[in-house]
Amino acid sequence: QVLLVESGGGLVQPGGSLTLSCAASGMIFELYTMAWYRQAPGKQREFVARRGNGARTNYVDSVKGRFTISRDGAKGTVYLQMNNLKPEDTAVYYCSATRGTWSTGHPDYWGQGTQVTVSS
Repeated sequence: QVLLVESGGGLVQPGGSLTLSCAASGMIFELYTMAWYRQAPGKQREFVARRGNGARTNYVDSVKGRFTISRDGAKGTVYLQMNNLKPEDTAVYYCSATRGTWSTGHPDYWGQGTQVTVSS
């Protein structure tokens, strides 16, 4: 059974930083593309960042230069380092896993989500 467990969300002031973590189990981590999505109140879930089993990444334009996605194969964990946070980054952040070492397809698995609130 594949399980993705996010952690690291919370309340942060504008301009602050947070690092989200997602621990994966029940899967061969290196065979999956890992990604982060987010869903703000009243909006559809949107793609944020993706990393394959290598250095290749892509990001939604609104977070480029502020967010960094990384992964640790030994720990089976993917991270999202978020800097210079803005109120519009407020959302529930979801970790996802898609079969393939680089895949832009619809995720096969989702985590339960972690809340990020950016407010003064």
